[in-house]
Amino acid sequence: MPSNRKEGIIFGIFMCFGMVLIMTVYNTALHGFSSFTVKSAFIQFVVTFIVAFIVESFVEPKARKLALSLPYDKSKEINFIMVISFCMVPMMVLIMSVYGLILTELMIGIEGSIFTAYLKTVGLNFIVALPSQLLIVGPISRKLLAKFIKPLTQKPELTM
Repeated sequence: MPSNRKEGIIFGIFMCFGMVLIMTVYNTALHGFSSFTVKSAFIQFVVTFIVAFIVESFVEPKARKLALSLPYDKSKEINFIMVISFCMVPMMVLIMSVYGLILTELMIGIEGSIFTAYLKTVGLNFIVALPSQLLIVGPISRKLLAKFIKPLTQKPELTM
């Protein structure tokens, strides 16, 4: 887990990159690859990454505050990781599903009720986002942070 602001930003970049990658591939598969081009996929990924990172920067402090207010054994890091994931993923899914609906409307259009489409989008995104966060993106992001970033951000100890 990040231990300072710099590590938090880098960790957020890792998390957003992984989640946007997985969710973009998933949603593209759901809606079909008929309008898929490498150029459009890259542009969509970059724009979605920027939007997700901005949203994450607002959601994370609220999810952290909620996670810390809940009653659970806070002495174990795994408990905090699980609770913050269960707090953060639903908030991100609710917000990013609005973005996804806007993108879908612009690219292929939405048939029927926008409210029904939103509920369907939230449900479909949640069933992939939570397991992806808990089993793939979260563990990989924490390993990358621990292996490559933490050693660079730790202050060297003075030895005599």
